[in-house]
Amino acid sequence: MRALALVCTLKPSPAKSSSDLIAGQLLELFDRQGVTGETVRVVDHDVRPGVEADMGDGDAWPGIRRKIHEADIVLVATPTWMGHMSSVAQRVLERLDAELSEMDGEGRPAMFGKVAVAAAVGNEDGAHKIIADLFQALNDIGFSIPAQGGTYWNGEAMRGGDYNDLDETPEAVASANATLVRNAVHLARLLESAQYPAS
Repeated sequence: MRALALVCTLKPSPAKSSSDLIAGQLLELFDRQGVTGETVRVVDHDVRPGVEADMGDGDAWPGIRRKIHEADIVLVATPTWMGHMSSVAQRVLERLDAELSEMDGEGRPAMFGKVAVAAAVGNEDGAHKIIADLFQALNDIGFSIPAQGGTYWNGEAMRGGDYNDLDETPEAVASANATLVRNAVHLARLLESAQYPAS
């Protein structure tokens, strides 16, 4: 079983990123459940704007799309910017829109059977709305959302500091991370053994 983390930070590698940090923590937990993980920092790739599977002329999305199709669990990790998900996360959703017209061999939407989870970090409010928006979009595309499939950290309002500045992961976040992973793996294994009906 495979998990793919789409890290939607605005910071290109090798800059430190709170979104990358929480994604890495979740992938470590997935690994303990026997799930192989991989991270794609989306901003490091030339993902063109658009709603097609391939926008041509050097578009890097088709390579990322292949990884999504190979994954059983997809994590979208995003910072909070002005109360919203990053523009990179929004672009990921826009590009995933193309999957609405893709079907598997039995006529089901191509993302049926895949699990989606989300993580949001930031030193301002907005995590609940971000996760709600991500879940609505990902579910529309065909992903299944596990119980408590979102995790987040918000710093104190009107103060500086980031998730990657913390000395240790807060207990509440660690607990939410563990629950997300357990439930995502459980749901992915159920769907692997019993896919949604084709008709």
